[in-house]
Amino acid sequence: MTAWMPSSLRRMWLVAALVSTLVPLVPAGPAYAQARGLPDFTDLVDQVGPSVVNIRTLEKVSTRAQAGAPSEEDMLEFFKRFGLPIPNLPKQAPKPNRPQPQAQEEEQPRGVGSGFILTSDGVIMTNAHVVDGADEVIVTLTDKREFKAKILGADKRSDVAVVKIDATGLPAVKVGDVNRLRVGEWVMAIGSPFGLDNTVTAGIVSAKQRDTGDFLPLIQTDVAINPGNSGGPLINMRGEVVGINSQIYSRSGGFMGISFSIPMDEAVRVSDQLRASGRVSRGRIGVQIDQVSKDVAESIGLGKPTGALVRGVEAGSPAEKAGVEAGDIITRFDGKVIEKSSDLPRIVGGTKPGTKSTMTVFRRGGSKELQVTIAEIEADKPVAKASAKEDKPSVSIATQVFGLTVSALTDAMKKEAGVRGGVRVEAANEAAARAGLREGDIILQVANVEVLTTKEFDAVLAKHDKTKPLNVLFRRGDWTQYAVIRAGR
Repeated sequence: MTAWMPSSLRRMWLVAALVSTLVPLVPAGPAYAQARGLPDFTDLVDQVGPSVVNIRTLEKVSTRAQAGAPSEEDMLEFFKRFGLPIPNLPKQAPKPNRPQPQAQEEEQPRGVGSGFILTSDGVIMTNAHVVDGADEVIVTLTDKREFKAKILGADKRSDVAVVKIDATGLPAVKVGDVNRLRVGEWVMAIGSPFGLDNTVTAGIVSAKQRDTGDFLPLIQTDVAINPGNSGGPLINMRGEVVGINSQIYSRSGGFMGISFSIPMDEAVRVSDQLRASGRVSRGRIGVQIDQVSKDVAESIGLGKPTGALVRGVEAGSPAEKAGVEAGDIITRFDGKVIEKSSDLPRIVGGTKPGTKSTMTVFRRGGSKELQVTIAEIEADKPVAKASAKEDKPSVSIATQVFGLTVSALTDAMKKEAGVRGGVRVEAANEAAARAGLREGDIILQVANVEVLTTKEFDAVLAKHDKTKPLNVLFRRGDWTQYAVIRAGR
């Protein structure tokens, strides 16, 4: 057919034929656009937004005149300690008969977080770390009404807290089914990052059942979460709350694309106990466990690496009384399969103390069923506060330049946090606050140098170039992460 065509026309004809065969491979315009369309969150914001609240916490502190300002003795001691030239400080005439300023108690802002209305009569859910240590909790609704809230209970292990305000007819959220939540599904968050009320962010579910704690398999998302978002709701496209925004993974103190939320089914179970008794009761059997490796599973005839390997049994514990031995592999508990070792403490922890349960162990090539009576985990103990005499917050150059005030750790604090040393953040302002540090954090390293005491902390700060960023490794709860403090910004 093309034999009579000139070569140039023949090439044009071939190109046209090739294009005509490729065109049908591209979907039609409207259908393709519809498949790639992004979700519209406007209706969800209108639906759920009024149920989200801002939470401010206040703390009563004892102050004197010029509280927090370093005295002349403090300044002289600082210059002597680090071998710095002593400036000519203005001399003050002695006033022996001058009365000392009396200590006064005043309320100071402690933090800002988020929450959401669980019931129309004023029950509000948030994070335990949002209200921890607060002497007063202020809840602000979207219509700008403010209420003083009463803390009904807070559970540090799950990071869930419940507070109550004196109001009725409030717009409560709808609780969603976490089991229906799918990886890749669109979700939305509403909260108060950096105090900016009713901020809406969105993303997708990145993973479920993420192992980041003993009792909670968290939901991982890429929704933008920042300080102040804590306690706010994670919402699916049906307008249902499926999680409580709780944590982020960060090396800078800000959002880096990985956020974690407490599954709502777990949070509701905790909140029910907090509302009923003000505390959460969890079960225990008294074993130390580890993951089962593939090599171990194959060598003992288990087949696949599943279950929880018992490395030790506490003397007098329910497990010892039930006949559990070191080396056993717990494969089932109350009929539930133990896929990995972290499943066991969650299942046992969710079992009511006093319950008689059946567990299956794999021992010396065969399975065996044992009966165990669940005991109760010891309740959380309050963190010991530093005494004014032993652990007076140190006023250092960090206060003036980086916005940090720190104090020494007591032996009780070190034991509870599982650290051998460090300093506790008493206040984080200015540059330190912008970097994400807050009161209660434990600083382990400064400028890549381990600091075990306030003296070591001050020594590192004295040598650091104040014009350069300062990296800080700190501990918050069970998480250790970096923050970068930039002075003068």
